[in-house]
Amino acid sequence: MLIQTNNLFVHLGQRLVLEDINMEVEKGEIVSIIGPNGSGKSTLLRALIGAVEPTSGQVQRAPGLAIGYVPQRLHIDETLPMSVRRFMSLPHRPTAAELDAAMAVAGVSGLDKQQVMSLSGGQFQRVLLARAILEKPDLLLLDEATQGLDHRGSAGFYHQIETVRQELGCAVIMVSHELHVVMRRTDRVICINRHVCCQGLPDVVSTSPEYQSLFALDYQEEAVYLHRDHHGYSHNGGKH
Repeated sequence: MLIQTNNLFVHLGQRLVLEDINMEVEKGEIVSIIGPNGSGKSTLLRALIGAVEPTSGQVQRAPGLAIGYVPQRLHIDETLPMSVRRFMSLPHRPTAAELDAAMAVAGVSGLDKQQVMSLSGGQFQRVLLARAILEKPDLLLLDEATQGLDHRGSAGFYHQIETVRQELGCAVIMVSHELHVVMRRTDRVICINRHVCCQGLPDVVSTSPEYQSLFALDYQEEAVYLHRDHHGYSHNGGKH
């Protein structure tokens, strides 16, 4: 077990955000956390990394656990000239070999001299991924890291996450709103709406009444998506 929550409650001010959360993540697995807007997904990640203190309950981490974190977004002053290499070297300066290796695993080799503000959205998210990889994490946390990317960019990013897992042997916890991607790219799904509504294998969760009631419209769209994919159709309506 890498990380585990026991009866976790979190208040933000007077508002109860997380209620009696029990979950655990094992080495090497990809776990997706899904839920509607305002369900507490990002707060749960922040509690896991220690950025938010539980009101009650606890988060147990394996001794010496190294955590890498890719945020939902990161704002950088557009007037600030900064190369990718310089950005990757803050706040700790890696060796050239470490930086090159991290960028290779994240799929952005050769971009180190490019200006950060000139990167596409997908490239920037992969640079953030490379920055997290520099920590040599046992556990990688992704907080809706594909938000704002188009379908192609999002699919490419998730494919890269699988490469990262294979290269590093790390576990991955990812928060995502892209249900059709989550159900294909994850080992286990935890659906929360302040509390844990359901969890388990993707095909089990996707047929649970709790999941379908929370994501009724998304569930219908996902079913169409998977049907087309299964019958050899591309996602723009044509044959593969």
